[in-house]
Amino acid sequence: MAVRDVTDLYEEFGDDRLPPGQRRTEAFPVFTKGETPDWDPETWSFSVTGAVEQALTLDWDAFSELPHETQRQDFHCVTGWSKFDCEFTGVPFPVLAAEAGVQSDAVHVMFHALDGYTTDLPLEACMREEVLFARHYDGEPLEPEHGGPLRVVTPHRYAYKGAKWVDGVEFLTEPGRGYWEKRGYSVTADPWSEDRYS
Repeated sequence: MAVRDVTDLYEEFGDDRLPPGQRRTEAFPVFTKGETPDWDPETWSFSVTGAVEQALTLDWDAFSELPHETQRQDFHCVTGWSKFDCEFTGVPFPVLAAEAGVQSDAVHVMFHALDGYTTDLPLEACMREEVLFARHYDGEPLEPEHGGPLRVVTPHRYAYKGAKWVDGVEFLTEPGRGYWEKRGYSVTADPWSEDRYS
């Protein structure tokens, strides 16, 4: 599968590929709010709900059959580290949105995860090809500690916006707040503006 390089997206937000206040690392550190949840491919399901024309419930096989691609992206953690040239394979957010048919009054998105984690973004920040529901990292199935079987990656935002173990997306008609956002973290989470906290 061809790899689409999107590492130049920083040009939309800032002058430098490495956002201010970040340090580059070759490692892929693990940060979570709790324990890594278990999952069973036989019972796992993914839901699309809220302001959509057709609510969806997809099992693992059905989700795996959605159109997907591999992208080379950069990854920015709010704690101050960035990892360049990560290759994630997954379903672009607009593909899933098209499957459900987003209603015209939808303005915001809430991501839900197996461990109860939530995180939110404005719809316009999600409707980008670079926002992926990723199943693979560097050609291998995504490890559980990094969010496997499925996580969101948001290369234009700090990584807490990319829910690990994601199992649902909800389209909202007004803004909502996720786990860290309720605790003072930024809603916009733009690394090039250092939007770490509200």
